[in-house]
Amino acid sequence: MRSHRIVILFFLAALLISCGDTRRVPDPPVDANDLWRGADLSYVNELEDCGAVYRKGTQIRDPYQIFAESGTNVIRLRLWHSPPWTQYSTLEDVRKSMRRARDAGMQVLLDFHYSDDWADPGDQIRPAAWADTQVAEELAQEVYQYTLDVLQSLLADGLIPAYVQVGNEINTEMLLDRKVPEDTEINWNRNVLLLNAGIKAVRDFSGEADTAPRIMIHIAQPEYVEPWFDDAIAAGMLDFDLIGFSYYPKWSLTPFSRIEDQVRRFKTKFDKDIVVVETAYPWTLDSNDSAPNLLGEDSLIDGYPASIDGQRRFMIDLMQAVVDGGGLGVVYWEPAWVSSDCTTRWGQGSHWENATLFDFENTEMHEGGDFLAHKYRRTDR
Repeated sequence: MRSHRIVILFFLAALLISCGDTRRVPDPPVDANDLWRGADLSYVNELEDCGAVYRKGTQIRDPYQIFAESGTNVIRLRLWHSPPWTQYSTLEDVRKSMRRARDAGMQVLLDFHYSDDWADPGDQIRPAAWADTQVAEELAQEVYQYTLDVLQSLLADGLIPAYVQVGNEINTEMLLDRKVPEDTEINWNRNVLLLNAGIKAVRDFSGEADTAPRIMIHIAQPEYVEPWFDDAIAAGMLDFDLIGFSYYPKWSLTPFSRIEDQVRRFKTKFDKDIVVVETAYPWTLDSNDSAPNLLGEDSLIDGYPASIDGQRRFMIDLMQAVVDGGGLGVVYWEPAWVSSDCTTRWGQGSHWENATLFDFENTEMHEGGDFLAHKYRRTDR
């Protein structure tokens, strides 16, 4: 027991030293003259196993190649720890996806959920493997070792992510044992201890790899970014590179017209690169299966109807607002989650097919995806 306490004390001392070390700032893997033109393709392997096909110009094509040829340069992939309910978004599934992204010439943002299931503002449930680990310092050691082990395993296959997301939509406290309301008070000492453990693992891995992944911290909806980061930084979370936030008009209190100002404020105040790392917009209000769609009429904003052109203009205008505010770009969430024979726990088919970049009839990429290759006005960032 005494030796166990000594190991924990050594780990905490190293963690505190690491959090104050900001000397290693890795160069952006995406060319500095380009923008993030991103897509989250975490569902693609599962959908193809269910029979989904993707077309470009009527020809069936590898969806990763379709996105690469359409201008995409960053692929985001979620990682669950040991999900008992699915064989996807596991480390082996992510490994397969990373190979596909690499072969298509795109960078990867690896999104650690630190859960066996979806992690979002109200759901930050620790993996079952760590269920009995109640001491915060021991849980931080689990986070550190797991993060490092995953990255070292990928490195052995030549699969180094350009970016690592330490947690997913972590508006509430990480690694809880139950669902909590989003306004639950956060134990910031514990929360930052866990976050810094993940951050330290990525930095330590960077000493072994030829490329140092840049670290993103991700919050849902822009109105929560500033107060959350104020508290996190005050509690000692210092060593990260990017702020990512989700922006869905349906769930956000921030008007579309304020996105540029918000991005500029976050970049100036926190001196970090800013990415809208989740967003989407419906191109129709129709459905192509029995699974209820998540984005309906309540997701629309004035001037952007539920049409292919409305979706295209929303995404172009959102990207331009981010760029004008000094941000790096956007990642479209699940643009390939088309209708298929797959089932979720809430229905058969897709809950997102009306917000993908593919039509219903032939699953052919439509003009909504034009935002990926659009030429945006650049300012001196």
